[in-house]
Amino acid sequence: MKIGWKKHLLPLAVAASLVLLGGCASGPDVRVEYDPTTQFTQYQTFGFVSPLGTDRYGYEGFVSQYLRAATQREMEARGMRLVSSNPQLLVNFNAVLTEKLHVTTMPAPMIGIGYGGGYYGYRTGIYGAWPLYYDQTIVTPYQEGTLNIDIVDAARKQLVWEGVVTDVVTQEMQDNLRASLDAAVAAAFAQYPIQPASKAK
Repeated sequence: MKIGWKKHLLPLAVAASLVLLGGCASGPDVRVEYDPTTQFTQYQTFGFVSPLGTDRYGYEGFVSQYLRAATQREMEARGMRLVSSNPQLLVNFNAVLTEKLHVTTMPAPMIGIGYGGGYYGYRTGIYGAWPLYYDQTIVTPYQEGTLNIDIVDAARKQLVWEGVVTDVVTQEMQDNLRASLDAAVAAAFAQYPIQPASKAK
């Protein structure tokens, strides 16, 4: 008799839903917008907006510090210099953490149909009925983080490049905040119009 497999279907359905959700976390979604008329090679200096969009309560927190450091590294790799006054480009950030739900509907067996009484009770202990199915809905909560990186032409006060990075935020990512933000910034700048000299060759 092939009856024992039924009790394993519900855990498999849960596992399948987590695999689908995990697929969302396989890598960040990166979207970039920029002004195609802008000659990005003209810019030699940059600075940061003060206060940054990620600053809270009148001081610079760790998120802002990590984003500044990662962005400075990316900008300098492209031949630009950080200056304290009159930069050609200004950089700003915004970050949002959103609670979301992942909903999966899968068929699950109605365990016990054909056993223990009722019209089909005569089958008990001899053989099983055909399994009947119903829809099993599994709701899995998760957090989605969105990081915006804005680069502004300071003289024109005009946005010339925007990188938006969206990803599922895991506990491991929160426990390794600096590395997670470094990876997000690098993913955005991978689509910047100018690449580092080492990659441009």
